[in-house]
Amino acid sequence: MKIACVGGGPGGLYFAISALRRDASHEIHVYERNQAEDTFGWGVVFSDQTLGHLRDNDPISAKRIFDAFHHWDDIDIHYRNECVRTTGHGFAGLSRKRMLVLLQERARELGAHLHFQTEIDSVDDVSDADLVIACDGLNSKIRTQFAKRFEPDIDNRRNKFIWLGTHRVFDAFTFIFERTPYGWIQAHAYRFDAETSTFIVECTEDTWRALGFDAMTKAESNRKCEEIFAAHLDGNELMDNAAHLRGSAWLTFPRIQNRHWFHRNIVLLGDAAHTAHFSIGSGTKLALEDAIELARALDGADALDSALATYQEIREIEVLKLQSAARNSTEWFENVSRYDDFEPQQFAYSLLTRSQRVSHDNLRERDPQWMTEFESWFARRSGSRESSGRRVPPMFTPFTLRELRLQNRVAVSPMCMYSAENGSPSDFHLVHLGSRAMGGAGLVFTEMTNVSARARITPGCTGMYEPAHVEQWKRVVDYVHRHSEAKIALQLGHAGPKASTKLLWDGMDERLENGNWPVIGPSAVPYWKKSHVPRAMTRKDMDHVVEAFVRATGMAEAAGFDLLEIHAAHGYLLSAFITPLLNHRADDYGGSLDDRLRFPLEVIEACRRAWPAARPLSVRVSATDWVPGGVTADDGVAIAVALKRIGVDIVNVSSGQTSPLAAPVYGRMYQTPLSDRIRNEAGIPTLAVGNIFEPDHVNSIIASGRADLCCLARPHLADPYWTLRAAASQRVDWMPWPKQYEAGKQQLERQLERSLGMVIDV
Repeated sequence: MKIACVGGGPGGLYFAISALRRDASHEIHVYERNQAEDTFGWGVVFSDQTLGHLRDNDPISAKRIFDAFHHWDDIDIHYRNECVRTTGHGFAGLSRKRMLVLLQERARELGAHLHFQTEIDSVDDVSDADLVIACDGLNSKIRTQFAKRFEPDIDNRRNKFIWLGTHRVFDAFTFIFERTPYGWIQAHAYRFDAETSTFIVECTEDTWRALGFDAMTKAESNRKCEEIFAAHLDGNELMDNAAHLRGSAWLTFPRIQNRHWFHRNIVLLGDAAHTAHFSIGSGTKLALEDAIELARALDGADALDSALATYQEIREIEVLKLQSAARNSTEWFENVSRYDDFEPQQFAYSLLTRSQRVSHDNLRERDPQWMTEFESWFARRSGSRESSGRRVPPMFTPFTLRELRLQNRVAVSPMCMYSAENGSPSDFHLVHLGSRAMGGAGLVFTEMTNVSARARITPGCTGMYEPAHVEQWKRVVDYVHRHSEAKIALQLGHAGPKASTKLLWDGMDERLENGNWPVIGPSAVPYWKKSHVPRAMTRKDMDHVVEAFVRATGMAEAAGFDLLEIHAAHGYLLSAFITPLLNHRADDYGGSLDDRLRFPLEVIEACRRAWPAARPLSVRVSATDWVPGGVTADDGVAIAVALKRIGVDIVNVSSGQTSPLAAPVYGRMYQTPLSDRIRNEAGIPTLAVGNIFEPDHVNSIIASGRADLCCLARPHLADPYWTLRAAASQRVDWMPWPKQYEAGKQQLERQLERSLGMVIDV
């Protein structure tokens, strides 16, 4: 084929190399608007994994690049006049200019035609090409020309940044955080040749303006940055190479995605297709790996359309994973002030795990000594009673709320079982909750237990409104206390607009075919088309609901529960008041967030007064609706602040389920960032929920300060003894097991020890 690469950066050059290695008969032209050695970045960074991909694809160019690399394993984090250093990270950096020269040389050797100082404004300029590859960067003219076909989504992020260089040579990948009177400003610095380092400065736009950068020339801006970071520059200047930019060299980062990556014979590659934030250093990596996959898809393909579709299908998955990590990393650096109260050790841990790509176990593999020291610090800080000579993973540190002390940070999440009889828990609940308490979790939640018969979701839901319910729940509570060290929490709720529906397995959120009961809500707005239309509540209805919650709270105390949680999430009654998707009231209980919160806070405050002062109160919230026009993550923080004000001790941070139109961004620990925000901005302890299923997840979340407890649902359905197994796998031999099961504990520990001994390093 005759192929035109529009853009002579690493992506376009490496595609030419990758394609010509597979088929030398291609005629490939690379068009670059600048001169051959022009470049406007300083250095690029690759992980050891990326270097392996280059070696496998083209050993010749890989060797030349490797020979020019400067390798390092350490990360230095300067924060509060301390430097935390960790090792084992495996990075390599080199000059972007040097990399371009090496790729140009290799592309020419293989027969590519390189055209510099050649501007391609339109596909019409390369109309004779069989394939046009738009690798012309994040401001791609080709993508813009066909925007209606590619459907780009461009999100300009909040922070301002400037890409500088310095002759201060850093011997580690270095993060520097300086507190100014106007907020935090940070630098990302790394060496890329014998005498030069990249030095990226970043801060919020408010801080940027307050420091006066918006009114400075480039030279004045550089001098100001030198002043701020003087303690780390050893007298070296900061240099820019942004002569091509008009005005300020400060930028905002655009996060770019495209629904479609190709149209006819035009395909996007690199930053034209997607971007990944500089804080995870993967933009060049993505472009190179795009180039490899596109060349592979084209090699021997019968049809261009199918080859391009294969390319997008394969790359899109990997790009989404990396962009998810980049989003987490970007937002961490946009919100450094969130972690003002962190001590240097935890601040460093939070930074290192910010993307959720690096976890607790990853850090242990990289730097076991630092992790041992960190775990010891975290255990002491948490009040662990274990001796200092034993490893205490963060998930097995204790946690205290009021006078309640939990032995570890694992909670069995509330899960509706739809197996009650007239609201009464049955033998099923005794076995279900009892076995999970014996399985080692520090806290076990009941399912949402309803404050009246009409408050139930389904006929199979549990209740706390009859004397028999207290007796049956007390039976469960007493069993948990007698046969385990777990504590048990009652979750109270009212289904509101989602009431009077079928059992889950008969039709989730669908109206009962017969035997329905009256349904109420803040407004006459159904949850979805198969739900009842609720009757809009009067003040008298509200009074009855408050009374029902207070009565149930007293019953919870009589049954002996250790913690009470009020369910104000997922579109049930209190949540329905909070979300504007279901609350259309025009009185004092609708409209602004403060007004929509009025009735839920009234209920929760009444429960707090009725609940013993020594016992903690939790509230589950939907911190975002995941629907335009609904509750936002900012609202989630405001809700938590209001809850804290009335005496709530901990917030169970969930999301969504307030509308069938919700579009969550799923993934591992996908709701944890919401918990992070609420915990560290509202200043209240949190429980994290949502696709947390490995001990490594729990350790990472707890150690990084993103939550204080982790709720696991499905993992506990699959394995009631999940926590005991997690303890054994981490050699926590002091974790108590039921006496009757100690023989099983010993066998499991022997099996795990034996399996570790059988690992062969190849």
